[in-house]
Amino acid sequence: MMDLNTLKRKPGSKKARKRVGRGVGSGHGKTACRGENGQKSRSGYSRRFGFEGGQMPLIRRVPKRGFSNYMFRKSFSVVNIESLNIFENGTDVTPEILMSVGLLSKVEKNGVKILGNGNLEKKLNVHAHKFTGTALKKIQDASGKAEVIR
Repeated sequence: MMDLNTLKRKPGSKKARKRVGRGVGSGHGKTACRGENGQKSRSGYSRRFGFEGGQMPLIRRVPKRGFSNYMFRKSFSVVNIESLNIFENGTDVTPEILMSVGLLSKVEKNGVKILGNGNLEKKLNVHAHKFTGTALKKIQDASGKAEVIR
């Protein structure tokens, strides 16, 4: 029979933490497992990411190539024209409707861009911030309207 007062942990399931700097007899005394000298043995030591002890860091040794327009790049939430076939004829398709239907999870900072992948079989009035040339042509071929939001 098992009682609450007889419950015990499995042996070895709870390991005691290493208590350093508690005297020579503990086995972790004097230098507290930090070795003898050097920067890492001092209190308050913290190394910044990528630091290689004064050696030229890898990120600075590797040659840089190409161009990054990170600061000024434009980010759009994209929707393919084929996925607009779920709407009824004559529907006004706006970014809010696209989000409510689940075609977009969020609208990026520069808005929504309609891409021309696939075919459009419905006559729709599409309101977006940007359209590709093929998307515009396919919307107009389906006798719909493409309106640019500012």
